[in-house]
Amino acid sequence: MYSRSSMANPSNPAPKPCRPNEPNSSPLKRISEKLKENPQQGNWLASMLAMTVLLCSAGLITTFAWISIQFILNPEQVSWLNKSFPGLGNISDNNSEPSQTLREIQDSLSKQGQIAGQILPLERDTTASFLLPVFKQRANCQSDCKYIVELRVYQRAGNPELQSVSKAYYHLAAQLKVTGPEESFVVAPIVNATDDNQGSSLPLPLSEVGRFEGDTPSPGVWFYLRGQRQQGTSAIAYGQIVYYNPEGTHLQLMLPWTSPSGQLPQWREVTGGDAKELVVDQTVGLEPQLRVYQVNSVKFVLNPIQLEQISLTPPALQDSDYQNALMLARSGLWTPAFEQLQSLKKQLTGQFPEAAQAQMDVIDLHSQVTKTQADTSSASPSQQVLADLIDGRWDKALQVFEASLENAKDIATLLKADKGRLWSRVEAQLRVNPNQQSVQAWGALILAAKYGQQRANSWLNGQSKTTTDTLTYIQGLLGQLNGDAASQIPTHSSQIVGSVQPIAEVNARDWLQPPSQQTRHRVFEDTRHSIFVDTQQDVSLQKADNQVWYQVEVSAFHDGRRWLYYPFTNLKPPQTSPEKFLWKALGIDSDPEIQIVVWLANREQVTTTATIKAVQFRDGVLRLLVAADESVETLYATSLQQPLLAMTNSALEWVESVPMTLQELYQQDALGVKAMLPVLWRSLQESGQLPGGAVPDSQYILQKLGSLPVQEVDLTGDAMPETVLTISPEAIASLDMQDTSEDTSFPPQQPTLRSPDNNQSRPHTLILSDSGQVIYTDFKQDSPALLRAIAKLSGGQSVGLLLENAHGYSLKVWSQKNQRFE
Repeated sequence: MYSRSSMANPSNPAPKPCRPNEPNSSPLKRISEKLKENPQQGNWLASMLAMTVLLCSAGLITTFAWISIQFILNPEQVSWLNKSFPGLGNISDNNSEPSQTLREIQDSLSKQGQIAGQILPLERDTTASFLLPVFKQRANCQSDCKYIVELRVYQRAGNPELQSVSKAYYHLAAQLKVTGPEESFVVAPIVNATDDNQGSSLPLPLSEVGRFEGDTPSPGVWFYLRGQRQQGTSAIAYGQIVYYNPEGTHLQLMLPWTSPSGQLPQWREVTGGDAKELVVDQTVGLEPQLRVYQVNSVKFVLNPIQLEQISLTPPALQDSDYQNALMLARSGLWTPAFEQLQSLKKQLTGQFPEAAQAQMDVIDLHSQVTKTQADTSSASPSQQVLADLIDGRWDKALQVFEASLENAKDIATLLKADKGRLWSRVEAQLRVNPNQQSVQAWGALILAAKYGQQRANSWLNGQSKTTTDTLTYIQGLLGQLNGDAASQIPTHSSQIVGSVQPIAEVNARDWLQPPSQQTRHRVFEDTRHSIFVDTQQDVSLQKADNQVWYQVEVSAFHDGRRWLYYPFTNLKPPQTSPEKFLWKALGIDSDPEIQIVVWLANREQVTTTATIKAVQFRDGVLRLLVAADESVETLYATSLQQPLLAMTNSALEWVESVPMTLQELYQQDALGVKAMLPVLWRSLQESGQLPGGAVPDSQYILQKLGSLPVQEVDLTGDAMPETVLTISPEAIASLDMQDTSEDTSFPPQQPTLRSPDNNQSRPHTLILSDSGQVIYTDFKQDSPALLRAIAKLSGGQSVGLLLENAHGYSLKVWSQKNQRFE
């Protein structure tokens, strides 16, 4: 009664007893009660539980079914169960063949039309197990006719009845059907993506099997299969990597490989760990391409490892600098990429993951190759440039290109043949550094060599970071690429020194007239700059009525890089447009004016301007044809009758030191002057200005010569001034050489000074080094030249001597090598 009424009245239910520790209360029952309280959650959990049980059951049933079928039909495929479950008994690993001797195995294969190859032991005990390659013979074949079709592993038979006999019996433990890689895979490294013949899908034969010796990843044994194919001039090696797992008695093809250079894969330490990586060399020419594979574990009983390539995609770090470095590496700029990664790694101390380090190690492996190639001198300019560009040495490659027209011609052939590898480097580097002038130059050169200068100019116009100076520089390079020798000469102002000579008759055929009157054509223009191409028009050889012809024999000039001196044996104008080359080398293409300097009787200089009209170069002699005003003849008539000097405005800068007498110099440097005085006296004697005899003491010489003018000038470039003494005829004539018998320091009956003759009426110079040695003198009677002036050469720190001789002027500078003026 009580119970029934309680159930019928749910609003007043009877309290349920609490029994948490009741022994008969099971976990499943408690779960069931909870599920009843929350029916939706219970349905979901029950469904998931049922699905899990069903999937596991299906997997186990499938596995056992496969093992059962293999056990019945192909028991050798599950012979690995012998080691995994020894309690099951010995499963036969070859249901079709009984244990055989090696000879019986060879005979059996021969009956099947196959050939047994040379066995390769798998263990130290060579009779315990071995790998046997199985070959077939190609029909109608003359050479290399055998190819591998199968690999077999044989183990020594463990049956007691066979171990007691003298012969060794083996049973087949594993076998693997073998095919070579497809032709398209083998030739892929040497064919371009745009080539018509990409290779077929047919497998290529394998003719050789070998075991990797040395320190290889363990456990297991690694083999290579190898074949060879001739593709043009390349003998390509290719094959398969095979791994034998002794734990599962299993052979597995791990990786196809190909090497255009014919190199076998190698196990090398690349990432710095204990385990080595497999390196496949796919290098083509100077382009390194090294595939690096790591041995990684996988959850597979028969073959628990796999080879996985260390790829540069995707980047292991989500950092823009890291990604840029990998982009450079993928474009072939291995060294710039590695240098950028080194810098980034220092910044990310302790935050450089293992995967990023592996990518960096692969890049370093390539960089070592490209650096070695670039450091090795090549006899071919194009090969040297190619090695430099591959290593990212843009400026060094330009130096080789600019060295000569022959180099430019050779390199142009290289650039024209580029299939995109050099161009991809240019694009990648400009993506990282858009305003790098040398890279922009190489981009323009590649386009000009392949498609013409117009295409190069259009590309330059599209570069946002190109300056006007860069455009001008690159236009010169493009001219050199087209064989224009003048384009390789830097633009510079004329710096010429020579001697003026009269000329009676001018024959225009003997002179190279200037490529003047340039007509400029605009190639393109934008808001920042324009590029022009100049068209030359010839001008006839003419002068004004009030002008006269003179020729200037050049003694020295600056070609924009260095000073050149007569005779100009190293000056080699091209056969094509030699006038353009000479005018630019002389720097007179933009300013053909030259000055003619005349020294009057009172030692004053008078200068007039002439115009260079033509050039002549024969047997190392360089001459200029100039038109000068008639007043030059009048000036020459009133001069000292010495040769006229010709020089351009910026060629020389006269050196004028603070005037000083020998006596004043003695007050500053008594020891130095005392050592100098006897040398000066002997020089005067040797020149005939003083009679011979003993040299008086220093005080007497200083008394007589103390008023002579001297200069201190650094002529040798050692930062120590030399002493220059110039003695005029008037100074010598004014010396009072009276009887000095009262002076005990001077020998009695000293001969008096001889009067200078007409040949000795010019000033003479003596130059002493800081150590007191004579390094120049024109005091000797047979001296071929006299010092006219000391001048600083423009374009450098050199100081030279302008010497005058009977034929004209010459410029001499100090040679550190020969320790003399040359």
